[in-house]
Amino acid sequence: MTTRTSWSIAAIAFSLLVIEPAQAQGAAQSCSALAATRDLTVLSAGLIEAQGNTPAYCYVRGLISPSTHYHVQLPLPENWNGRFLQWGDGGKDGDLDFADHRLAEGYAVANSNTGHDSATEPGSQFGFNNRQSEIDFGYRSVHLTVMAGKALAERYYSSEPTYSYFEGCSTGGRQGLMEAQRFPQDFDGIVAGAPVNYYQAMNAAGVWWLQRMFKENFAGNLAVDTDGDGSFDSVKLVELLNDRVLQQCDANDGIRDGVLNDPMSCDFEPRRDLAGLMCSADGGNDSCFTSAQLQTIEDFYSGPYDDGGTILYPGKALGSEREWINLYVPNARNRNAPTMLVGPAGDHVNFLFYENDPGIAVPDLSNPTHVPGRNAVLPEFSWLEFDINDLSRGDAALMQSIMDATDPDLSRFLKDNNGKLLLYHGWSDSLSSARATVQYFSDMVDATFAGQLSDAGDSTRLFLAPGMGHCSGGPGPNTWDKLPALVDWVENGIAPDSIIATHSTGGVVDNERPLCPYPQQAVYTGPAGGANDASNWIAENFRCR
Repeated sequence: MTTRTSWSIAAIAFSLLVIEPAQAQGAAQSCSALAATRDLTVLSAGLIEAQGNTPAYCYVRGLISPSTHYHVQLPLPENWNGRFLQWGDGGKDGDLDFADHRLAEGYAVANSNTGHDSATEPGSQFGFNNRQSEIDFGYRSVHLTVMAGKALAERYYSSEPTYSYFEGCSTGGRQGLMEAQRFPQDFDGIVAGAPVNYYQAMNAAGVWWLQRMFKENFAGNLAVDTDGDGSFDSVKLVELLNDRVLQQCDANDGIRDGVLNDPMSCDFEPRRDLAGLMCSADGGNDSCFTSAQLQTIEDFYSGPYDDGGTILYPGKALGSEREWINLYVPNARNRNAPTMLVGPAGDHVNFLFYENDPGIAVPDLSNPTHVPGRNAVLPEFSWLEFDINDLSRGDAALMQSIMDATDPDLSRFLKDNNGKLLLYHGWSDSLSSARATVQYFSDMVDATFAGQLSDAGDSTRLFLAPGMGHCSGGPGPNTWDKLPALVDWVENGIAPDSIIATHSTGGVVDNERPLCPYPQQAVYTGPAGGANDASNWIAENFRCR
């Protein structure tokens, strides 16, 4: 088949998705005309018909050399609210993400694959001996997609966006902070959730924690094989640990709701508070802890440390224990392949940590007995071989300079550009550390506002969500619309003094309360004696103090 024929078939296939209703002929023509843009590589442009709650819109796909594919969702001119939004990414990305709900609200929305396709280079493989791809993922793709998206919006609407925003969590949170640090003119406001901005340390920590579970034939694993069939069928020890932590500290905030309002105030020491639950011998079961399991628990709370005892990344927050099960604990439900292993961390040290890649990932990450093929054409390197001392030795310095977003001086964004930054993080997040975000926020206040929190509050605020997991989920209030508070702040000068979040079970809200700007916390002020009555867990019964 010739190239011309292939192109024709693709064009016909795309045209089936395109509509040109009579009332939108002008918009259709303006949209199609974007394909002929001379100073951008636009691969296609056409109207997409309305479907469900998503209105008709102009859809543009393009390419930024060498390999960043981007797309832009442009509301019809009569639906545009005058705002541009860059939609953040998750994980290692590698795809195009849609934000139909923001499109329906009138935003012109852009997103990219951050320079690689996950179908051909899944996980971290895009970084294999490919410095350009690492740079694109680190910061370049987002910035250039912003430039392309704004240019297309201006040409489609014959008007520049009045305001520009970024919204993202996890990798998206890192992207938001990276933009504030490197490209402070791109946005008027940034929402950055659960930012994995200490990117190399966080992933190295993830590998280290997984090693605690897998080492010495799973001796420290917190899941237990109760019937001797080789399958770790029980995770009751993790649940028992969480119950003990809650028993110790849940009521510290005056409410017993299964959530720690402030994990930092919880006085829980595993060796002291689990002493009565230690196994009499190391032939453990799911009702007592072995010494190896106790060490795993202590290591999870402390965070990874090098041979000199230096903590290299903050440990897990008390109260987050049940979040460990899917992320880190090899068990029957995840077939000994925890999410952190098959997701962010399993091949990170192969391709995105060292200046020179040590080798490709082993074929089965969950098999601790596999011997890496050193003499293969493409030599193998296992995550189990990773040495956390390499982080403290500076072996990740180059990759940190590309992917970490830890510069605390945001003067150019917050002061010179009068930008607004809204940070949030869930306390029960066990993928990235809320304590790391608190530390970054404190460093940023010191570097940008000479340590004056009151001055910082005019342009940046951090909201910590008790009991929330990574970007969502968890036993605490974890659902709210992330963007409106920022828009009101940027456009009307109304800083968010609180944000109302909810928790639902079976689609029914069963916990509602305000999230407060750090270091404030929500304090119960409702009917006397009713703090433990779930019917009183509504926003008006709490105040930020």
